[in-house]
Amino acid sequence: MAKYLVSFPSAAMQVPEDEMQAVSDDSHAVIEEAKTAGVYVFGGGIDESAPPVLVAADGTFTEGGYAWAPSLDGGFLVLEVPTRDAAIAWAARIATSCRCAQELRVFMFDPQS
Repeated sequence: MAKYLVSFPSAAMQVPEDEMQAVSDDSHAVIEEAKTAGVYVFGGGIDESAPPVLVAADGTFTEGGYAWAPSLDGGFLVLEVPTRDAAIAWAARIATSCRCAQELRVFMFDPQS
């Protein structure tokens, strides 16, 4: 089975404040269904209150991420499913519950990690 990354940037969440609790409840319900189905690997979001640190190959570090790259933020979920179609179906359920589009990518899992 392959692993898939389902993600969205923070800016994609254009949900009115009074709907946020429903979004939270609905998305957590889908996560629980994924856990019950045995396809959930892990999930979470980037803590945007903590700025990134860029650590160089020599071990030195600077505040901030890659200057040339877009900001990395939002939510992430890794699922392990048998087919791309199954991954798309789960991503659609997440998109519906979060009320925003989700990006789906094959997650190149390293079994030695």
